[in-house]
Amino acid sequence: MKKRLVLILALLMVVMAVGCGAGEPQASEPSATGEATGFDSLEPVKLIGADNSGVGAVAQLYGELVSAKVNEITGGKLTVDYFPNSQLGNDQELQAQMLAGDIDFVVAQTAQTVSFVPEVAIFDLPMVFAKYDAATIDYALNNSEFYTKINEAYKAKNMQVLHYLQGATFRETTSNKKIETIEDFRGLKIRTMENQNHMAFWRALGASPTPLPWPEVYVSLQQGLVDAQENATDTNVGANLHEVQDYLLMTHHILYCNQFLINSEKFESLDPLYKEALMQAVKEAAAEIEGDLARVNEENKDILVSGGMELVEFDESFIDEVVSISQGVYDSIGSSIGQDYVDALLNALENAN
Repeated sequence: MKKRLVLILALLMVVMAVGCGAGEPQASEPSATGEATGFDSLEPVKLIGADNSGVGAVAQLYGELVSAKVNEITGGKLTVDYFPNSQLGNDQELQAQMLAGDIDFVVAQTAQTVSFVPEVAIFDLPMVFAKYDAATIDYALNNSEFYTKINEAYKAKNMQVLHYLQGATFRETTSNKKIETIEDFRGLKIRTMENQNHMAFWRALGASPTPLPWPEVYVSLQQGLVDAQENATDTNVGANLHEVQDYLLMTHHILYCNQFLINSEKFESLDPLYKEALMQAVKEAAAEIEGDLARVNEENKDILVSGGMELVEFDESFIDEVVSISQGVYDSIGSSIGQDYVDALLNALENAN
């Protein structure tokens, strides 16, 4: 009898302990990413993002991957409506909409941002990144004092750059005229973006730059209104330029760099947990994509060549000669934005670990 009574009392103590614990707060369950969510008490937030890239280009892949990751990290509490491929406008229109608060973030190359943040002209320095590898460039753009300095210029115009995405790949030149020396650029009618520094660079080489909206480029090349254009290999493949261009010139003149830009007021208005989640998504997506950029660039080169284009490559002496010829562009940019920006970038590149 005593043994039975002891057993009953022991069982009662276990039941009481379980019952008391049931009413106590429990730790947050880990999310799919393995971290405590902490988002349950927050109001859902939806962001609007966009890009002006060609179909399947890096900007689209980056924007869509960030959108998917932030949804996963927050358990669907912070979500994104993403509009790629110029659905909401061209680069300048998208950035204007972002500054007005109609769009929250934009993935864009640097050239069109110069109209809004003049200091971003630092990326227009001809060949400034051409001799460096991806890790060196990443340090200079995302982890050095240069990043802090340039971001203050963005913030002054109500935007922030959360990451510069690159893989030491570049905007290259396609042409219907074979180019083997710098003298061969003389008289070349080349389509460029609406960027005064880019046009000044091509004029320094003796070419004739002609700004055209991207949707008009294929037909303009086909009809001979322009001889050449310059873009990254993924954009060239996406636009089927091997159908209307004979040569792929590996000029490496401008870094193929995509910025993740967000309206500064919108970013600062987000709950700290949402800010942290977005930054995590941006960096995770960048890490995944950047590792493949060099490989994809080579694959796109092969597609263009197999499609009928002749590949023309240049050695380091070509880079040195171009930099020398375009020194006036360096001086002009340094004078207009402040030589301290140029020095900060060059120091970051030279002193990367």
